[in-house]
Amino acid sequence: MEKVVLHRCPVKFLKGEWHGCHAVQKALEEQGIEHEVRTAPIRKSKRADVLRVSGQATVPAIEFADGAGYRADGKQMAAEIRAGRLLEHKGDVPAT
Repeated sequence: MEKVVLHRCPVKFLKGEWHGCHAVQKALEEQGIEHEVRTAPIRKSKRADVLRVSGQATVPAIEFADGAGYRADGKQMAAEIRAGRLLEHKGDVPAT
């Protein structure tokens, strides 16, 4: 599988499946998916990279190598990753 970029919040000390960014990062690690973590700024108005990837300033968001993105609720994203369906979402947010 190609390497992906996880755009996540800067609050890395909050851990648990209830925290979407942590849940997605943990799911990527569990599945052995090579990924880079990019911490998004706290202020949504400063999240140009996240906006470019997902069309919105909310995290978590996954960026594929071709620039396409995937954004959904963190728990839902984690479940899709664990089910082996991450690549099925590759076209959910078109590359710009």
